[in-house]
Amino acid sequence: MMDVIRCDEENYLIWKWRPSGAANSTHKENAIRWGSSLRVKDGEVAVFVYQQKDGANQDFIEGPFDETIKTSNFPVITSILGLAYAGQSPFQAEVYFINLQGQQDLPFGVPYFDVFDNRFLDFPVRMAARGSIKFKLSDYRAFIKLHRLIHFDLQDFRVLVRDAVLKYVKGIISNAPADHGIPVLQIERKLLDINDLIEPRIAQAFRADFGVELVRFDLATIEVDKSTEEYQQLRSITADLEVAMRQKQNDISIRNLDQTQDINAVNMRETLRIQREAAEKFQTLQTETQHLAAHQINQQTRVLEAAANNLGEMGAMSGGGSGGGFNPVGMMTGLAVGGAMGGQMANMMNMNAPAMQPPPPPQLQYHISVNGVSTGPFGHAQLQEMARGGQLLDSSHAWKPGMGNWELAGNLPELAAMIASARPPMPPPQQQQQQRPESPGDA
Repeated sequence: MMDVIRCDEENYLIWKWRPSGAANSTHKENAIRWGSSLRVKDGEVAVFVYQQKDGANQDFIEGPFDETIKTSNFPVITSILGLAYAGQSPFQAEVYFINLQGQQDLPFGVPYFDVFDNRFLDFPVRMAARGSIKFKLSDYRAFIKLHRLIHFDLQDFRVLVRDAVLKYVKGIISNAPADHGIPVLQIERKLLDINDLIEPRIAQAFRADFGVELVRFDLATIEVDKSTEEYQQLRSITADLEVAMRQKQNDISIRNLDQTQDINAVNMRETLRIQREAAEKFQTLQTETQHLAAHQINQQTRVLEAAANNLGEMGAMSGGGSGGGFNPVGMMTGLAVGGAMGGQMANMMNMNAPAMQPPPPPQLQYHISVNGVSTGPFGHAQLQEMARGGQLLDSSHAWKPGMGNWELAGNLPELAAMIASARPPMPPPQQQQQQRPESPGDA
């Protein structure tokens, strides 16, 4: 009877097929009868390996496949055996089934190892880790290049994979404090972060070293041996350091707050000083502006006083000769200068008289309510324009500083006058012409 080449294993990664009998073959386990049936399920691939003098040849048959082995299905067989052997003799080939769909579950556990805080290298903390991985075989051609199928053993392969996982888990956890700033005493709380650090490293190693694909990596727990003296000492030191750091931060915060308040106080005093000086300068300037005429008179009076003194000296000047006495030239000069000074005084009085003007009348400043919203304030000209435009009516509510409540504009004399002046005069009453009805006699 012909052989049926198939794999009935439930959980496998690589499985080698062996025939149930032999027929004229010195290699019983590799003798395949021509015309045997090959069945490959979906999600697996069958690999035929033909050992030849010039090297091994391979045929890959991906499932689903269920046909009889013949030349049209296996072109490599034709080139190896030749037509003379077709149907007459079994051929030598190794058949391997590769599982492309199933996943391999592999738990792992890393025994206790020392982890050091890079700040306190004298206090090692013992830790252990546990978890699981799932991997599968996707690229079977790359897998075959890395592994000899004839010597493949799944248990040995799982041991190699587990050793690689332990190496990366232990190495990354050990270096996490120095490389990623994770405190040793907080590693248990950083489980997910460390999981994300380990997973891409293992996935890369699986592809490059084993030819398989990492499906999932789960770091279940990181166990810290808290009973050791080193752990207790490290915990005490870090706790004291944390308290000292917090106290230092509080002191810095308080000092910064005090400095900020001092700076704000200095700025406030300087601002008030500048404002006070500006107000004093403004008040002085305003006072000088209001009394500019009197200031000018005072200045000019001082000038005239000085001129009068000089005039007296001119009148007493000697006209020459041997002695003092009346000087007619000085007298005439003094009269002329005195007349000029008197005219100037009169002009000063007349010039400065109109300068004293009364202050301008106060301006109206009313707020007007429009649809319940306060608008304004508006001056006299704006209120008149609003009255002419119909925006200010007797029924409008108005308010200005000094009023207790809003009031109708028609009740405020200032606004009522504007509203009344904005209305056009009433038209004269039309005189109705009384027409008596026409009578037939009038016609």
